[in-house]
Amino acid sequence: MIKLVKSLMTCGVIVALAGCQMTPVPQMTEPEFEDVTVHDPSVIKDGDEFYVIGSHMMFAKSSDLMKWEQVQSSVAEDQLFDDIHKELANEFEYAQTDTLWAGDIVQLKDGRYYMYYCFCQGTSPLSVLGVAVSDNVDGPYEKVESFLYSGTSPQFGETYNATKDPNVIDPDVFYDEEGKLWMVYGSYSGGIYIMEMNEETGLPKDRDSYGTKLIGGNHSRIEAPYIQYNKDTGYYYLFLSFGGLDSYGGYNMRVARSKTPNGPYEDSEGNLMSEVMGQPNTTFDDLSIEPFGVKLMGNFSYTEDDGLSNDGYVSPGHNSVYYDEEKNEYYLIFHTRFLNSGEEHSLRVHQIWFTEAGWPVVSPLRYGAEKIADYTKNQEAGTYDLISFTKEISDAIVEPVTVTLEKNGKITGSQTGTWQSAEKNTKKDSQVVVDGVNFKGKFISAWDSRQEAQVMCFTGTSEDGIPVFLVGRK
Repeated sequence: MIKLVKSLMTCGVIVALAGCQMTPVPQMTEPEFEDVTVHDPSVIKDGDEFYVIGSHMMFAKSSDLMKWEQVQSSVAEDQLFDDIHKELANEFEYAQTDTLWAGDIVQLKDGRYYMYYCFCQGTSPLSVLGVAVSDNVDGPYEKVESFLYSGTSPQFGETYNATKDPNVIDPDVFYDEEGKLWMVYGSYSGGIYIMEMNEETGLPKDRDSYGTKLIGGNHSRIEAPYIQYNKDTGYYYLFLSFGGLDSYGGYNMRVARSKTPNGPYEDSEGNLMSEVMGQPNTTFDDLSIEPFGVKLMGNFSYTEDDGLSNDGYVSPGHNSVYYDEEKNEYYLIFHTRFLNSGEEHSLRVHQIWFTEAGWPVVSPLRYGAEKIADYTKNQEAGTYDLISFTKEISDAIVEPVTVTLEKNGKITGSQTGTWQSAEKNTKKDSQVVVDGVNFKGKFISAWDSRQEAQVMCFTGTSEDGIPVFLVGRK
């Protein structure tokens, strides 16, 4: 573990700290959680309900982002189309598959709901992407058109090249601040692309192009694009998942940002994401891509792994984001696997805040209706579990070590450093410095369902794009 922590000086670290609070803070009501299984969840809110749609037509809803109801678990249940196998028969045949992959639902200005569906063969980029429409978010949907193909399709008059042409799956459709409609999409293969859409038809404006490449190529493992604008920072944030999605693939979430929706996107070190890709003549060259992007979360355990506990996340990723304008709160919605649980996965929601430098930081605990506030230094001081991640794309599970945030601003224990509390936590950044690496972010008192207690937490990020968490002990 010491060797792992020392590596932070060369490759960067995600740090999670768990602390006991010294003085009372406003108390939360213990949240009630009900879990569902939705792989690759894409969120949309309709009225008072949140809906998520994912791969295999998994579909779920919630009124509070905590208690979820499974509406549909597979294509076989087929509640969103009158007859999906009849409606999309050509697409099933073209992609040589019996299921759908990660889709997206968006409400356009005409008030109707547009489902962007996609099919993929899986072992090759033999894929198709299209759109269906409904008057209701939960259907029934009627096919409009399948408009993008990859693999064997000669759609644009030339041979498909998987090292530079996109795999046409994982769509996210959104309006920019000028009212223009865009679709970002792509997975592995030739990279992540974006194109402007016609809001009257829901189809691409340019029917003779894959659009503009944002990142990736040469079969690099980058997928699951999702773009969210922040009006306070003035940036569009491109969320991505790096690595492989299974329990041994090292899946992890990252982000880059741009002043315009179609890029160019950069990370916190100023790296141009359009230049991030695998080396030529390689497949799944993780070493070439792992230094880039601002990392949000990867494999970790809240406690020392005894081979029995599932208290931690394995391959968390393929996220969407929801912004609640009334509350001015951002939520990260993603799926994750768990320790010692194989390929079993579940939906998770964590709250997001933004640093003074304009980078997102994620709560280390799942959303439990916590509200960020201004805290005292006494409330923030205490003993913590330090969890250190690198930017490596690996199946390694990071385990915690113990440190203490002293009232005098020192950090003692298995790792040493200093910390500084912001006078206005909601407006300014607090700082945690571990082995010379400075992490800036926010304190938050949140609910830890593992300990059945409310604890003080902190989340921050370094200049190298490495996040830090503080997750509380009882």
